[in-house]
Amino acid sequence: MRSALEDFKKFLMQGDLVMLAVAFVIATVFAAVVKALIADLITPIIGLIFGKPNFENLSFTINSSHFAYGDFLNVLFTFVTTAAAVFFFVVKPYQVLQARRSKGADPEVKDCPECTTEIPYGARRCPACTAQLSPASSGAAGLT
Repeated sequence: MRSALEDFKKFLMQGDLVMLAVAFVIATVFAAVVKALIADLITPIIGLIFGKPNFENLSFTINSSHFAYGDFLNVLFTFVTTAAAVFFFVVKPYQVLQARRSKGADPEVKDCPECTTEIPYGARRCPACTAQLSPASSGAAGLT
């Protein structure tokens, strides 16, 4: 019994599970923010343009069948605005940040031209073969 509890504790403390829990909490809070954005800012603007801020009561009836297409429009509008908010406020800024990081990033390691061991980029001497290198060299031009 003791082993099963220890295994369960180890399972709960795995990095992937913890990261998933954090992502779930952040996503839940983000969903509340997007819902408030739509309900408090976007929907009143729609009301100014179309005269109705809520399409829930839009419907029609054919042969005693009631079609509530207004509720579908509300859900569709919520989906599109949520997707747009995620794209413009999360995806695009993340892509810009990643592009900046990769664009200006200096390499952290380089290969020694003598023994091809990975060494820090600013190294002047290879710790494996003791070849002397120029500080900013890369490749075979690094020997002095």
